[in-house]
Amino acid sequence: MSEKTFADFDVHPDIVASLAKHGIVAPFPIQAMTLPVALSGHDIIGQAKTGTGKTLGFGIPMLQRVAVPGDSAYDALPAPGMPQALAVAPTRELAVQVAADLERAGADRGVRVLTVYGGRAYEPQVEALRRGVDIVVGTPGRLLDLANQGHLTLGHARIVVLDEADEMLDLGFLPDVEKLLSLTPAGRQTMLFSATMPGAVVALARRYMTQPTHIRAMHEDGDDGATVKAIEQFVYRAHALDKTEMLSRILQADGRGLTIIFSRTKRTAAKVTEELTERGFAAAAIHGDLGQGAREQAMRAFRNGKVDVLVATDVAARGIDVENVTHVINFQCPEDEKTYVHRIGRTGRAGHTGVAVTFVDWDDMPRWGLINKVLDLGIPEPVETYSSSDHLYEELAVPRTAKGRLPRAAQTRAGLDAEVIEDIEGPGKKSSGGPGRGRSGRGSGRGETGRGGRGADDSGPTSRAADDSPRDGESTRPRRNRRRTRGGTPAPEAG
Repeated sequence: MSEKTFADFDVHPDIVASLAKHGIVAPFPIQAMTLPVALSGHDIIGQAKTGTGKTLGFGIPMLQRVAVPGDSAYDALPAPGMPQALAVAPTRELAVQVAADLERAGADRGVRVLTVYGGRAYEPQVEALRRGVDIVVGTPGRLLDLANQGHLTLGHARIVVLDEADEMLDLGFLPDVEKLLSLTPAGRQTMLFSATMPGAVVALARRYMTQPTHIRAMHEDGDDGATVKAIEQFVYRAHALDKTEMLSRILQADGRGLTIIFSRTKRTAAKVTEELTERGFAAAAIHGDLGQGAREQAMRAFRNGKVDVLVATDVAARGIDVENVTHVINFQCPEDEKTYVHRIGRTGRAGHTGVAVTFVDWDDMPRWGLINKVLDLGIPEPVETYSSSDHLYEELAVPRTAKGRLPRAAQTRAGLDAEVIEDIEGPGKKSSGGPGRGRSGRGSGRGETGRGGRGADDSGPTSRAADDSPRDGESTRPRRNRRRTRGGTPAPEAG
């Protein structure tokens, strides 16, 4: 029996043609299960982890059911040009990824997709809404801001998708999501996708969905905490002062491709990126202290292969879906089993295999013990490992000649500086983390709030340089000497 293609699901020929141009012909399991139900207009609760291909599962029905200029139904719309579909994502990176998938699949059909999220200037987003769009993809914070200002009208959005609903719960977005849903028509089609189903997400579904069909595309063993079978996992008890040396050798393993390194803190992400760059590796950071321009610069460089090492914090990395990531390295032990599964799930996606390496400090042994117990990994006591340990070289296919620096002959990637950083903060504003800042990973001081661009303001005070040399534009006039007085008479000199 031949494999079914998208055309077999009565998908619009233009959408089938657009996907075929990118080599996408046959649907993944989650897509094959979702399409018949979604295309018929029914509400859906989809339980699936990231990397299973669910974006096209809800994206194709969105693209097919909207009317575009040139369609006979377009002129009959009550408000042509107003958004007919809305997709809400928890992070900027995921919103960009979802919108890119929709634009690719809807190119031949001419569907107008707009991405809105914080950190970018309002003006281009407002102007695009004025010109008319068919589908809006965005983060809750910026969507709500545009709606409250009267620029975004959701009263004609007949299809609403909530992607990664459990992540939105973790980031405190559910109140914003409920406000957005209240702005959409009562008779809309709602599709909610989530890897897990905590009580608050279930309550949201019950309140805003009508007789939803539950589609579950999880592992066959039914264990939500099960890790991807295609990922080979290694856990080492490592000394903090030797981690970077170990990391440098692992990054020279045979067959290593794109690699994501996870840290718990922004400071560690910036420090690791700087150290790796100094050792000759093409590395970039993505964390909450970087402005949106620098974050997008890093992601583009990583996707384009100009850098092959991305160092990320957990919050900044939510929703990252990049193909051909061969290695994930936990530079710091994850907080819990959910974070561990989320991190290593960045590799071994869409039928590929992957390698996950976790460093566990001595202080983190109790935390690792809980992760190991919940996930039943069978590694309760990670082996003590150093950069010179024989098993490190053998298990990870690291050449014996590998040292703490990447040989000059192997430094073939263009690096982060080869990727242009966009000025996206709007008129009169600077995109923090500008040229020359990306290498160190130190940026603007924007808080890692995950609130769709409502973090700390970039224009806050900064500390003065250690010396007292004047800044640009600062007066060079000598300071007046002032003497303290008591009751109008000079105070005695000290000493």
